[in-house]
Amino acid sequence: MTTLNQRTAAMVERLIGEKDELRLEIAEGAGGVRLIDAGIRAAGGLEAGCRVAEITLAGLGRVRLVPAAGSQQMPCVQIHTDQPLLACMASQYAGWQIRGRGFFAMGSGPMRALAAVEPLYEKIGYRETADVAVGVLETRDAPPTETIDKIASSCGVRPERLTLILAPTASIVGTIQVVARTVETALHQLLELDFPLDRIVSGWGVAPMPPVAADDLTAIGHTNDAVLYGSEVTLWIRGAGLDWQATLAQVPSCESSDFGRPFLEIFESYERDFYKIDPRLFSPAVVSVIDLDSGKFRRFGRRNESVLARWLDAPAGRCGSDA
Repeated sequence: MTTLNQRTAAMVERLIGEKDELRLEIAEGAGGVRLIDAGIRAAGGLEAGCRVAEITLAGLGRVRLVPAAGSQQMPCVQIHTDQPLLACMASQYAGWQIRGRGFFAMGSGPMRALAAVEPLYEKIGYRETADVAVGVLETRDAPPTETIDKIASSCGVRPERLTLILAPTASIVGTIQVVARTVETALHQLLELDFPLDRIVSGWGVAPMPPVAADDLTAIGHTNDAVLYGSEVTLWIRGAGLDWQATLAQVPSCESSDFGRPFLEIFESYERDFYKIDPRLFSPAVVSVIDLDSGKFRRFGRRNESVLARWLDAPAGRCGSDA
């Protein structure tokens, strides 16, 4: 069976082959690691952002830009996957805190399934081995040698078999790949609520793409606002024998006591410590559920247009497919 990292390695080769069109820069780091600059010095772009987001999903999901429904034709980031557990939890979730001397980044992508340093992997019952590793780092700095060695060692690969894509939040690529985490945030909440994720058959999500901020702190605020207050997710489940309505009703971000304030304001009030924030906030604004066993449809949560309007020139429109 092809591993998540092997699947993604092929996608990386195509990315490198089109580096000029995608406005990416490729460098070789310590020990032969491949570093792909997708927004530090390189310009990156919309297509690169969608491609990198698909790499974080290990190629098991599709990401594209669609217009908002209504009169305001701003771009929205749309994702769908028919392998939500593997794509979102085993790969996309930015759950690996990577630290080094003077260096910090959140790591996402399939390399996480090799290192499996997060308790999440025990919960989902997944881990893999491969001779190649691919990851995405949300960072403005190239990782130092000791950090590269630590990542490679944790993944069980040689540095020359490791590829790291680097994208700060305040970049086109960084903005897209963060906002593409709509379905992932829903699944992560359901995992915390002990919902059996193997009952989730497919997932679709969409959220407004905020303006690319001038600095990473502001960008963290914008991208979180987009997901927490502007996203809509639909899940197709097999609900036979489950009290899924009571559980799903707890998922939307409006269930958090922190709901309603811009994320940056919340972040500052907790001394810029993500782990002090109510974890229930990190969810989609709206979750719709289709039970394939009963045919029931339910919708939970609400958007918060007033928060979104703070970084828009006009009131935010509802997101939707262009199909």
